[in-house]
Amino acid sequence: MARMATPPAPASLHLVLGDEELLVERAVKAVVDAARSVDPDVELRRFRAPEITPADLAAALSPSLFAEARVIVLEGAHEAGKDASTAILDHATAPGEGVTVVVLHAGGARNKALADALRKAGAQIARCEKLRADERGDFVRGEVRRARGKITPEAVGVLIEAVGTDLRELAAAAGQLVADTGGSVDADAVRRYHRGRAEATGFAVADKVVAGDRLGALEALRWALVLGVPPVLVADALADAVRTLAKVGAAGRGDPNRLAGVLGMPPWKIRKAQSQVRGWHPDAIAVATAVASQVNADVKGAAPDVGYALERAVLRMCAAREDRR
Repeated sequence: MARMATPPAPASLHLVLGDEELLVERAVKAVVDAARSVDPDVELRRFRAPEITPADLAAALSPSLFAEARVIVLEGAHEAGKDASTAILDHATAPGEGVTVVVLHAGGARNKALADALRKAGAQIARCEKLRADERGDFVRGEVRRARGKITPEAVGVLIEAVGTDLRELAAAAGQLVADTGGSVDADAVRRYHRGRAEATGFAVADKVVAGDRLGALEALRWALVLGVPPVLVADALADAVRTLAKVGAAGRGDPNRLAGVLGMPPWKIRKAQSQVRGWHPDAIAVATAVASQVNADVKGAAPDVGYALERAVLRMCAAREDRR
């Protein structure tokens, strides 16, 4: 009888770059799972990189008396000071036998020297930056594949609009849809299973405003606030809708697939905006942009009543569309 091959041990040093929480969690879990596939008793320890002392770090990364395997996660390495960064480089790049080190760095310019040094030291890199708008569709498709399902292109856009941009919620929604539909997800399935939520998101409010549906926008806004949608998200959705109209309107009626790279948004969103922008005069878009900027400040503390501020913004945007057609 053939013996099963022993899974390879993970590399001793890993660098997780980015601050997208779900992706960071998955990157850490992948390392821990790999270590535990070799030794199920692997211990996981977490430390804050800016707070750990060189002596504590040395102790954590040294071989134990009983050769116990460990995964050491150093969080917030971008916040580490000079002494802590030096200690990480001194000890993490050559940990004791059976010790695996995972350094979490948010990326960007802050303490970039540490990330660069770890990269040069041979760390395995996991990139976990915030996803751009055009990357979220790929994420949704990937989640559906992970759940062993299929999703239509239209359904991807509908799901993102219904659920929002939070990756954790998108992942959960994708998995649930695959389970509930038998593995084949289309736009109707997304609308059916997320109708209540879709009608209570900032994106729903923004869609009604863009369409000039004043009463529908107010109704969607009130439902959103009643159901606990944060006012900041509603304001952000209004601003995003107006920015999209402005960018697509300025770009003209080109091929959405060709314009996607230029405008930095997925083709389906450009196609949708091209049909919407016909109802908007450029002056109306300018007014709506100013309104979006004001309500953004209002919901972040400038207005005593954020609900009223959002209602006023919705009414002003709809009025601008009607007055300047």
